Amino acid sequence: MRVVILAVGAARDAALKAAIREYETRASRYFPLQVIETSAATGRGGQPEHALSQEGTELLRRIPEGLEVVALTRTGQGMTSRGLAEILGEMATYGMPGAAFLVGGAYGLSEEVVARADRRFSLSRMTLPHELARLILVEQLYRAGTILRGEPYHKGG
Repeated sequence: MRVVILAVGAARDAALKAAIREYETRASRYFPLQVIETSAATGRGGQPEHALSQEGTELLRRIPEGLEVVALTRTGQGMTSRGLAEILGEMATYGMPGAAFLVGGAYGLSEEVVARADRRFSLSRMTLPHELARLILVEQLYRAGTILRGEPYHKGG
């Protein structure tokens, strides 16, 4: 079972970029991990709809076939670390090809992208910068891997 992260834009801050790469490396010990970064668009004349549409079109084009699509959105389902681990474990157990997690840009995900998703998860009810959301996602993927293998990283319930 593989995990794909489709993310709009790359982290600009060097420390944040390093932290994302560190957790991507850690998560890849548990799941074949592929990261696809798409270009961030700019809202033409302060119009975020243009950026959302452009970014959404590119995300939809890049989703690998056969994977369960998970949109990360503030209005999605709340998830515990163990809950995410259980979902990924079930996918592996039942021989599913894997999951593609979609991380939007500064304006989030377009309605078309959210509608295309098989699942919608929320990392927080608060609005997070997209770069921070990506870091939280890869850390949670790493944590899910340790939970599934019974390793001592996860201390929570």
